[in-house]
Amino acid sequence: QVQPVESGGGLVQAGGSLRLSCAASGRTFSSYAMGWFRQAPGKERQFVAGITWAGGSTDYTDSVKGRFTISRDNAKNTVYLQMNSLKPEDTAVYYCARGPSSTGLPRATYSWDYWGRGTQVTVSS
Repeated sequence: QVQPVESGGGLVQAGGSLRLSCAASGRTFSSYAMGWFRQAPGKERQFVAGITWAGGSTDYTDSVKGRFTISRDNAKNTVYLQMNSLKPEDTAVYYCARGPSSTGLPRATYSWDYWGRGTQVTVSS
């Protein structure tokens, strides 16, 4: 597997919840931190949340703190993004990517590789 595979996106009303999944199995992803990014129309792709390989550290962009939770289950080779209290401004394509190491969680998109194709999240008002 050369790309992680995102799923779980969809259309939801403001205030609702979605859980995104990122399947990232194989040697390509073993022992690496993983992250979620999003890109809205006309906007640059931005960091949303990251988690270290062991799950001991997480990081979130300010706009999602307290609403989103990143987690992982390495036994299932899956990374999750639980999104609660969704807002219309959360509307974007959400991507999963591999981090530069087991522990690094940089904010810059260029520090990450092996990007998935993305899953669309649309939040209506």
